[in-house]
Amino acid sequence: MKLVLLLGLMLLSSQVTTRRHHPREMKKKGRDPASRAPVASSPKDFAFDLYRTLASIAPGQNVFFSPVSVTISLAMLCLGSRAHTKAEILEGLGIHLHQRSEDQLHEGFRQLLLELSHPREGFQLTLGNALFTDPIIAIQDSFVRAMKTLYLAEPFPVSFTDPAAAMKQINDYVAKQTNGKIVDLIQNLDSTHFMVIVNYIFFKAKWETSFSIKNTQEQNFYVTPETVVRVPMMSRIDQFDYFQDQNLACRVVGVPYQGNATALFILPNQGKMEQLENGLNGSTLRKWLRMLTKRELRLYLPKFSIEGSYQLEKILPRLGISEVFSSFADLSGITNHSHTQVSEMVHKAKADVDEAGTTAAAATGIVFTFRSAHLNPPRIVFNRPFLMLILKNMNILFLGKVSRP
Repeated sequence: MKLVLLLGLMLLSSQVTTRRHHPREMKKKGRDPASRAPVASSPKDFAFDLYRTLASIAPGQNVFFSPVSVTISLAMLCLGSRAHTKAEILEGLGIHLHQRSEDQLHEGFRQLLLELSHPREGFQLTLGNALFTDPIIAIQDSFVRAMKTLYLAEPFPVSFTDPAAAMKQINDYVAKQTNGKIVDLIQNLDSTHFMVIVNYIFFKAKWETSFSIKNTQEQNFYVTPETVVRVPMMSRIDQFDYFQDQNLACRVVGVPYQGNATALFILPNQGKMEQLENGLNGSTLRKWLRMLTKRELRLYLPKFSIEGSYQLEKILPRLGISEVFSSFADLSGITNHSHTQVSEMVHKAKADVDEAGTTAAAATGIVFTFRSAHLNPPRIVFNRPFLMLILKNMNILFLGKVSRP
C-alpha cells in the first residue's frame, strides 16, 4: 500500500506600481514571526546546498526550483516522521531542535504561511496546503489535526480505488491553484496509494517599473564562449540596487516588484560561475542585501523561460536525507500501517521573465509507499549564464540559474 505526499507549487507573475523600496526596507519589514521561521536560510544553508546539488547533476543546464516549497514540504513530512527519520530530515534542513522546540518550529511555518498569504493591494501571494485522504485508510488523528492547524491544510476525501479519477481530482486542484501553470503533476497513481498532500504557492507582481517593449532587441547570449543563441534582450536606464562583489567576482542587480518583493540577478565575471556558486550561502545573501546601493545603470536583461523537473528522492540523499526513502523509514506519525516509506518526491518549477515582470510556477510531489547617477551610466549586460533569486521578507521563493534562455 502506498501513500502520496504532494508538496510545493509556485507561480510568479507581475503588476506595476511607481512606489519603490530598497532591500534595507525589506530587512526592516521582515522583523516579524514569519521572517524568523527557518525557511530563508539555516546553518547548513539548505537552499544553496540543494542548488549546488541540482547544478552539479546537470552542468551547463538551467536550474530552477522553489526553496520555500521544498522546505515546507519537508517540514510537513516531519509531522509524521519519528525517531531517526525525523532527526535526519531536520539535520538535512540544518534545523536543531535543542535550539527551538518542534512546536515552535511548526508554529514558525504556520506564521510564515499566514504572512505570505496576507492580502496586499496590487500584489498577490498565496501559499497553502491540501490533504487528500482515502476514507477507508486510518490516518492518525493527531497528524490530520496538526496539518489543519499548523499548515492550514484543506482536507479532501478521495477514493484511490479509482486511480484515474483520483489523479484527475488532484491534478485539477493543482492546476486551479497555480492558474493552470502546473498541469498533470501526478502521473503515476494506483489503487495502493491512500494519501496525497499538496503544497502550493502563487505569487503575482509586476516590476515596479516595466521595461519598454520598444527597447527590446535581438542580441547574442553566450551559453558558452563558443555557443551563441539569439535572445530578445530587454533594456532600461534607471536607478537599480547594485553591488559589485569583488570576492565572488560578480555583480548583483536588484529589480523590485510591487509588494516588497525583489528579484536579484547575479552576473559572474567571465569564467567565474563556479566560484560564485561555491560561495553561495546565507551570509553571502545577507551581505548582498546589506551592501546594495542605488545606482543608475543601463540594464540589459533577456526575456527568458526556464523550467526544472527533479526527482528529489534521488537528490536529497546527497544532502543527508535518505532514510525516509528507504525501508527503514519511521512514518508512524501518519499511520499505524508498517513498512511505510517515501518512494517518490517530485519537484517541478517554471519561470517566464518579460518586460512586465515574472511568471513562475513550481510543484513538488512526494510519494510514500508501505514498503549612483552618471551621464553615461554603466552597462550591465546579462548575455551569459547568470543566477536569479526572488525574495520576499528574506524568504527565497525561487532560486535558479539561467544557462539557456
